[in-house]
Amino acid sequence: MNTVPIKMTKKRKLILDELRSVKSHPTADEVFSMVRKHMPRISLGTVYRNLELLASHGLVLKLESGSGPKRFDGHVGNHYHVRCSICGKVQDLTEADWPELEERARGLTDFQITGHVVEFSGLCPDCSGEGNHGRFET
Repeated sequence: MNTVPIKMTKKRKLILDELRSVKSHPTADEVFSMVRKHMPRISLGTVYRNLELLASHGLVLKLESGSGPKRFDGHVGNHYHVRCSICGKVQDLTEADWPELEERARGLTDFQITGHVVEFSGLCPDCSGEGNHGRFET
């Protein structure tokens, strides 16, 4: 994470505010569509660059997987995700909280643990053809 402070420009604040207003973990293209409603002349490149900058400063989370586009999360506190293996949809797990996870990891390595990311994979209700039986935050 970059420790040099960044100037919070009007564009960056709008991108950050829009991202924090949703729980859907949007792609950069989706953030672009959200932001354009308030700032029609903003470019896709500007949104991409600012999302990367905000992520490098720890103001947003960048969720990457081996396949599919990057997704962004305005909630940066420790929390966990589940991602659909088919459509790529990401949701927060609402009741998952394992504060002992980092402590246990410290006991297994000589690394200095600075954080963690936990993401489960599976099939969302739409892709599995079933209703929502889990405890997801939508």
